[in-house]
Amino acid sequence: MPTPAHLDPRLLRAFVTVAEELHFTRAAARLYVAQQALSRDVRRLERELGAELLVRTTRQVALSADGERLLPHARRVLAAQDDLLAAFGQARPLLVDLNSPGLVTGRRVLHRARELAPDCELMARYESGLTGAAAELLAGRLDASFGRFAGLDPALRAGLEHQLVRYEPMALVLPEDHRLASLEAVPLDALAGETVYAGAGNPRTPEWTDLAHRLFDGRGIEVAPPAPLAVGVEEFERLMAKTGNPVLAVTDFPALPRTVVRPLVDPVPLSPVSLVWRSGLAHPAFDAVRRAAAELAVEQGWLRRPERAWIPAIDDSVNSVHH
Repeated sequence: MPTPAHLDPRLLRAFVTVAEELHFTRAAARLYVAQQALSRDVRRLERELGAELLVRTTRQVALSADGERLLPHARRVLAAQDDLLAAFGQARPLLVDLNSPGLVTGRRVLHRARELAPDCELMARYESGLTGAAAELLAGRLDASFGRFAGLDPALRAGLEHQLVRYEPMALVLPEDHRLASLEAVPLDALAGETVYAGAGNPRTPEWTDLAHRLFDGRGIEVAPPAPLAVGVEEFERLMAKTGNPVLAVTDFPALPRTVVRPLVDPVPLSPVSLVWRSGLAHPAFDAVRRAAAELAVEQGWLRRPERAWIPAIDDSVNSVHH
């Protein structure tokens, strides 16, 4: 068995979990990853070691002789890593970006993670958008964030990993006297001729503006041109009153004075929200965040798509490759 210069502990953990379960589906569930990603990690480890570690048939998975030989060594390496992380984990909190205080998905995941890891400190941060957070993630000044992973520049995605958490139904924030405010839900066709604010020009949220352009393309709906960023509820409310433009949002967007939130329908546009972190992140509390995200996605049905849902093709493509 040749000796590689470096082994990613994540690959060893993938192998050990499959070795313990002897079942890829159960092992993937334990690690909160897709089965395809788990299989890919095990095969990468086999390539790096130049050995077949698992004997796979259509009915079962078994350890090969090399797998049996590797297993105790891999367990010792992972135990040492866990001890190291435990020793340093108390030294600093896990920093989790929730984008903005009013958004629900990240806040609920963080709250559940705190319940799962009560001895760890998990601190919220607010970076406004995933693109804004990405540089902080890659620099190690932030540990995790939430947002539309496919909307990031590919150069940023290359240094990050993600776990799809939710398809958030999209909505409009409308001035209460807007012509569409009396509707319980706004069909996309009814927006033809409107100009909708979607953060154009905000360098921290281009992934959101890109989503708006993809949704509105060919529907006669314009994305409002770049404007100074409104900071705070009062400024946001003032600019809405001044322009009268609807604002693209999600259905959980917090209520603001003199506005209404109306879901978009026919089709139902969805904003894919992922938990995003830098490749190689090691922190004793991070497993709790991934577990919290996975649990809530199942409990709340966050990954179910309604009938006549809309999602950009690029998001499905990127999510299937990375998750």
